[in-house]
Amino acid sequence: MPWPEIIKWVHVLGAAVLFGTGAGIAFFMLMAHRTRDPHIIAQVARTVVIADTLFTATAVVVQPVTGLMLAYLVGWKLTDGWIVASIGLYVLTGAFWLPVVWIQIHLKRLAEDAARGGRDLPDTYFRLFRIWFYCGIPAFAAVLAIFWLMIAKPQFSIF
Repeated sequence: MPWPEIIKWVHVLGAAVLFGTGAGIAFFMLMAHRTRDPHIIAQVARTVVIADTLFTATAVVVQPVTGLMLAYLVGWKLTDGWIVASIGLYVLTGAFWLPVVWIQIHLKRLAEDAARGGRDLPDTYFRLFRIWFYCGIPAFAAVLAIFWLMIAKPQFSIF
């Protein structure tokens, strides 16, 4: 298999991991949250933090590296509109993802503390969960848009 095909495969696989892990994490965190049970939320949040560390963080690094390599090997210009838009949306996604990671860790700690103490979840948990949830909407939409840009490669000019 030629290098461009290998790099393309790794890039697509990384995109699938980002999308799949993000969707899975959102689903499981939402389902755990709906129980309002600190024990369940703490356990799910522990798993989510591990998944984000292993899968999402790895893919976050792999994507720009393989994207730049692929553009170079195939001969795409980094100034092509669809590439500029993809990079911009990727940065936007990261701007929402970084606080979400911190929030997930904090949600986990709050749920663990409540479970250990036999208490209900504190108001801070619910406030942070709302922020976590609403940060996911633009990040998820941006990832979907990046998928479309990678597939369609529409020709337009940014500059």
